[in-house]
Amino acid sequence: MSTVQITASRAVWDEFVSELPVGVLLQDENGVVLAANRLASTLLGDALARDDSGAPLPSCAELAAQVLRTGSPLTIPMVLPHAQVWAEFHPITLRGQVLVLLRPVQADVPHSAGLLDALTGLPGRALLLDRLDQALIRARTQGTLASLVLVDVHRMASVNAQYGFQRGDELLAAVARRLRQGLRADYTVARYGGDSFAVVAEHPDGNGAAVAERVRELAGRAVRLGDVRVRPGVRVCWVTSDGEAPLHSVIAHVEERLRT
Repeated sequence: MSTVQITASRAVWDEFVSELPVGVLLQDENGVVLAANRLASTLLGDALARDDSGAPLPSCAELAAQVLRTGSPLTIPMVLPHAQVWAEFHPITLRGQVLVLLRPVQADVPHSAGLLDALTGLPGRALLLDRLDQALIRARTQGTLASLVLVDVHRMASVNAQYGFQRGDELLAAVARRLRQGLRADYTVARYGGDSFAVVAEHPDGNGAAVAERVRELAGRAVRLGDVRVRPGVRVCWVTSDGEAPLHSVIAHVEERLRT
């Protein structure tokens, strides 16, 4: 192919990329933007990207390094001042670069992919795993700690049998609200399973005991269901990691504690 043909092809490619309905970025291993189309530049600007909870996301360098280190794509919800997007990070391992696709969504980012639990409005299991993974990465790279707390609401079967499934749903929704309102805004509170909730907390030192006790107190408060007050039985377990243990190892450890 001649130089003239290559130049023409690049011009056509640049024009095509510039008109795509998604933002396209090429970053190096340090998160430095090597190229970007018009939409990507408009979406990002100089803004600090945050996740859907309002917490700042890891830096571009941290995200690029994670993707290249694992060799696996990463997709995260990203909230910008003028847009909500899905950010997809794809490793180009041989070149030490990362291709980033920014897909704007008109609806709420987590709801657009079904990441929020329909009953409680809390993050579901998929989003929880992503939040926990990010917390473990920060613990490992920044020398902090991450705690995962699981709380299981007991006797839901008897509540459903005595008062009906609608009342059971009301009980779970009430517990979810108390956890979200009673814990720090930078903690992740999620619906872990049918009758279980999870909390991810990051802290500079110590362990998850204080967080677990606060979770126990909040989840164990009596809830009014119609004309009666029901005090849910709760079981709480936690584990704290410095980030060195794999994600699924942390989860397996706290699940085992909850079962015993």
